[in-house]
Amino acid sequence: MRKNYNYKRRKLLLPEYGRHIQEMVDSLMEIEDRRERTRQAKAVIAVMGNLNPLLRDTADFTHKLWDHLIIMSDFQLDVDSPYPLPSRQDLTVSPRKLQYPQSAIQHKHYGKYVGRMLRKLSSNPNAAAVSSAVDNIARYMRTKSYEYNMEHPNNEVIIKDIRRMSGNAIVLDEVALGNLKSEYKQHFSSRPQGGKNRKNGQKNNQKNGRQNLQGQQYGQHGRRQQKNVIKHNPTR
Repeated sequence: MRKNYNYKRRKLLLPEYGRHIQEMVDSLMEIEDRRERTRQAKAVIAVMGNLNPLLRDTADFTHKLWDHLIIMSDFQLDVDSPYPLPSRQDLTVSPRKLQYPQSAIQHKHYGKYVGRMLRKLSSNPNAAAVSSAVDNIARYMRTKSYEYNMEHPNNEVIIKDIRRMSGNAIVLDEVALGNLKSEYKQHFSSRPQGGKNRKNGQKNNQKNGRQNLQGQQYGQHGRRQQKNVIKHNPTR
């Protein structure tokens, strides 16, 4: 018995349709009449659509089926398609290479957009808008510096960084910077809470100790009374 394994067969161009659909497409190549070949191609398209009935009503589903039919014929099937036939060059176009930025970030804990905003603001003639924007940027820089260093930076550091990133065009007042309130919410450490719990635990332990001591005393007193009663019992 001769065995026919798939690895010995021809490689399928679109394996998701299976080998039977590929054999149908191969049979279309043997039809000489163009009109009959087109009619049989429409029948093959209907069979291909039955494999995914949920996608029939989508917009470009039929167009995709005709493109897949041409691909499965290795771009050699000549039929009257309702859509433009794809070519091998259209599917083998190499994608455009992405250009990654190679510029180094001067202050990584602030990010690259802070310097860009400050350079844009340096050429803005509206002084009120620049002042409001710089206040928000300074508050943001203070927040990011705290996240990076886990401590609040000095106002002199923020003023110096703003002046350097803006090209000496923006000089922030130290008094105005000191009046800015940071909206960053600090997370409280677990130490105070643990200390409070320890204090409460110590209080509870002391309270329980006093109760136990009182209970022992009451028990001893009760035993004394019981001994006295037993000692003075006239029946004995």
